Amino acid sequence: MQGTVPDLSLPSAEAAAAASLAIAALERQARRVVTEAGGCRVAWRGFGQGRPLVLLHGGHGSWLHWLRNIEALAARRTVWAPDMPGFGESGDVPSELPAIVGALAAAAGQLPGCADGFDLAGFSFGGLVAAHVAAARVGVNRLALLGPGGHGGARRQQQALVDWRRAPDDAALAQAMRHNLAAFMIADPDKIDAVALHAHTVSCRHTRFRSKPISRAGGLREALDTFGGDVLLAWGEHDVTADPVPAGQAMTQGSARRQVRIVPGAGHWVQYEAPAEVNALLDGWLAA
Repeated sequence: MQGTVPDLSLPSAEAAAAASLAIAALERQARRVVTEAGGCRVAWRGFGQGRPLVLLHGGHGSWLHWLRNIEALAARRTVWAPDMPGFGESGDVPSELPAIVGALAAAAGQLPGCADGFDLAGFSFGGLVAAHVAAARVGVNRLALLGPGGHGGARRQQQALVDWRRAPDDAALAQAMRHNLAAFMIADPDKIDAVALHAHTVSCRHTRFRSKPISRAGGLREALDTFGGDVLLAWGEHDVTADPVPAGQAMTQGSARRQVRIVPGAGHWVQYEAPAEVNALLDGWLAA
């Protein structure tokens, strides 16, 4: 494998099995809907009842990026979490921003209860996509972006990622995935549990869309200006994909309808590492 993988402890077989069962239990609660728009199939999982909220995951992700948030958010609203095109169980589109934005903007309007509007939240690359979806279609009410891509500012990553595709066996794959979670996604090593490892591994293995160059190309501010509505931007204090203070200032300057929140102690995958704080933050923002 390329890179050096540190000697990191991995979950026991019992913990890994329990993580798989916990994710399966959440999935059993879901209503499965598949939309077809513009020749692209999008697989959605729906939870709860009430005003609709769409959650878009990040690059090398899937609906599992929201697994520690869905139940709390679905207590008061209908939550729709897709595998975006090019990820998970959904169909493929070219690895271009207009392609994925167009597919999701069209697909979201087909969801039960969403034709007349919905709230929208996006994480990482999904935050950039969400901003462009909000700019492209009428009916997005409140927008929340967690660690969004496309800010165009400084990044703070210190450790190189390991090429997990070169792992010769399952143990090496798990070690590589844990290293990458520590280097990029989660600030506190103690928060890298069996559930995070399982979700990250499954999501990476089913990713076909190349999101990194799009996330680093900028464009977030322009999309927010086009949208013009109410926006919450939140970063973990230790997010390696951005320096939250200057990034927040760049995205909010000149707009009273945008707010920034920084979650203490958390890294990039802020909604997993600090679920109670993020769930309360989103619940309050979306209820305003």
